Amino acid sequence: MKMIKGPAIFLAQFAGDAAPHNSFDGICEWAAALGYVGVQIPTWDARLFDLKKASESQDYADEVKGIAARHGLAISELSTHLQGQLVAVHPAYDAAFDGFAAPEVRGNPSARTEWAVDQVKRAIRASQRLGITAHATFSGALAWPYIYPWPQRPPGLIEAAFDELAKRWRPILDHADEHGVDLAYEIHPGEDLHDGVTYEMFLARVNNHPRANLLYDPSHFVLQQLDYLDYIDIYHQRIKAFHVKDAEFNPTGRQGVYGGFQSWVDRAGRFRSLGDGQVDFGAIFSKLTQYDYGSWAVLEWECALKHPEDGAREGAEFIKSHIIHVTEKAFDDFAGAGTDDAANRKMLGIS
Repeated sequence: MKMIKGPAIFLAQFAGDAAPHNSFDGICEWAAALGYVGVQIPTWDARLFDLKKASESQDYADEVKGIAARHGLAISELSTHLQGQLVAVHPAYDAAFDGFAAPEVRGNPSARTEWAVDQVKRAIRASQRLGITAHATFSGALAWPYIYPWPQRPPGLIEAAFDELAKRWRPILDHADEHGVDLAYEIHPGEDLHDGVTYEMFLARVNNHPRANLLYDPSHFVLQQLDYLDYIDIYHQRIKAFHVKDAEFNPTGRQGVYGGFQSWVDRAGRFRSLGDGQVDFGAIFSKLTQYDYGSWAVLEWECALKHPEDGAREGAEFIKSHIIHVTEKAFDDFAGAGTDDAANRKMLGIS
């Protein structure tokens, strides 16, 4: 069996304009001091990473790896969550998502899509230069405004949306295959790929592409009331990345899954720091280990209550304590009798 790597930390929620969070060297020193051994890099944050240079220059990629290594860290994955979101945007969300894009393509949806596709492809090439085989991203969404069928959805609407989504992603997946990198889609509300069924709808349209894989984050399944352990049993062969994030769901007579348009702290479902929510991480780490998941366990910190520094500090030890040191022998080896084929046949009464 393989052993899960970690703890690692997704840097997106911790980057800032003040030291040590405003440079890659500074934030790596900070993460290492907390006990992390890996970092997941948000490729849109120029304070930490230059995606264009990383996609074009092996020297720059080696420099980034070297900075991390000086602090005893590896780069777990690159992330294009924001750019992946922009591969497919329903017009209702144009204004809301424009801020994710480069200034020169804002207000121009077609140019924004081309820019987003180029960004994801650049991250794939940068991953190869960094020696990384999995890449974290979002699918984007064309059908999300129609998630609840009222008024009744016209026939073919969802099918057309997924056909178009697959059309946009297929060249990117082929590019990933050429460079030996898996795309790990985070299954997430707000994305067309938000549960197992929608992932399968997409997978069928890209002909079960070998690079169309998954980032597993159980917090989003708690908020949807989806069985996050059964999900591992079903999709474990496709899980290539893992966000360790906690959540809780406490419905009342006044609100449930949809949250009543309340702020995060007042919602029935909300994200929590590790150990403060309802996710059974003992079972999750056991199942992933059972299925030979040998990649990274990455803290993604989002909590409605706790300070991020506390969440980061506690998260490193939490993940470390849940990683299973896999056994190299069966527990009952001591009782082995060392029988051979002849003895086995005799025990079975086979002449």
